[in-house]
Order: sequence, then structure tokens, then C-alpha cells
Amino acid sequence: MAYIEWKGIKSETIPGLLICELPPITKPKMRTSITKIDGRDGDIIEDLGYESYTKNVKIGLTRNYDLDAIAKYFTGEGNLTLSDEPNKIYNCRIMDKIDYEKLLRFKTAVVKFYTQPYKYLKDEAVKDLSITTQTSLVVNNQGLEMSKPIITLYGSGNIEIAINGSTIFEYTFPEGETSVVIDSLQEEAYLNGVYKNRYMLGEFPKLAVGNNTITWTGSLTRIKVEPKSRWI
Repeated sequence: MAYIEWKGIKSETIPGLLICELPPITKPKMRTSITKIDGRDGDIIEDLGYESYTKNVKIGLTRNYDLDAIAKYFTGEGNLTLSDEPNKIYNCRIMDKIDYEKLLRFKTAVVKFYTQPYKYLKDEAVKDLSITTQTSLVVNNQGLEMSKPIITLYGSGNIEIAINGSTIFEYTFPEGETSVVIDSLQEEAYLNGVYKNRYMLGEFPKLAVGNNTITWTGSLTRIKVEPKSRWI
């Protein structure tokens, strides 16, 4: 039987909620810029990134349903997993209203999930290395697209990070601080909610498909990497 997992809660645990139909697995549309130039054959087409889109989940009611629990379940934003892709998560938000009157009268309705273009590996293992003599760490991007990892550094002084032999960025720990999060998804460096971008020089790291070797110089005592493997 079809199910979804929304914000960590499976639909099967909601009294009387039935998942009648899942959305198709689709590739999001690429945003483009098209420039026409007089005297030139064809157009100049520039890719601008993938668009967000809507996934429609058809729901129904069974016996002993709890409409209040169902209404509470389908709110907000979070991670969505569909039973036909149990090892993937989508980043979604419910913005459109849900016709609960139709659900009561006809026992079916549609929930619209506004979905970000990339899907990610569910429950992906984090690489966490306490450093003694090591100067490298191999991280596997299991997806089919370049990923934007979240890297937490622990140490002091100036740290230089390279991926696959190319220096990507360096970070200088402020006095009295020994850790920082380098978040490539958000393109922010931060610690306890305070931004630290001014202490970082270079680009936010990306991981190619497959194995990536991360190396460093400086007084790094620990490194933690969330690969954020992803697919379109």
C-alpha cells in the first residue's frame, strides 16, 4: 500500500488517512535565458538552474478517521519521502489550501507539495574523523549530480581545505573559537547561528559524483562531512 513520510512521520500512523495515489517521478524544468541577436543564426540559450515544481498526492479517508489529526499533519515545510522512492527525500512546503470539505463529502482530496528541484539520499551516513596523523578523507557522493556538502571543522588558526588536489577555501578561526560549519547548500559559514563568512576565503566546496578526496593543512583536529548526495 502506498504511503508517504512527511516531516519524519509516516502517513500510516495518522488515523483514517489513506494515500490513494502518488505523483509521478519527474525531472524539473530548467530555467533558461534566451537572447536573440539580429544577423545570427539561432539563439543564445543560457541555463539558469532548475525550477521548483508541485507534487500532487491524492489522499482519502478510511474508517475511524481523525480529520483534526490529518489537518495538523499536512502543514508547514519539511522533508517528504514517497513509498515508491523510500531512500530519497524531497524538500517541500505545503502552501495551497486543502479542500477538507471535499475530503469529507467524497472521501478524496489532493495535497499539493511545492517541491525544490533536487532530491537527496535519506539517512545518509556522515563522515566524522578525529584527526591524529591523517591528512586526507575520502567522501563518496552517491548521487548523479554534483553535491553541496555541509562540512564542520574543528581546530585553530588557519585551515586550508582542498578537494581532489585543488585548494577550495581557507578558514581562520577567530580567537577563542574552535569550530565552524561550512554550509555549501546555504553558502554560509556559521557557528551557533552567528555568520562567520568574513573569516573564510575562497569558494564553498562541491563534491563530484563518486569518491572525493578532501585534504587539509593547518591545526585541524576533527572534520565532519555530510555529503548531501543528490539527484534531479
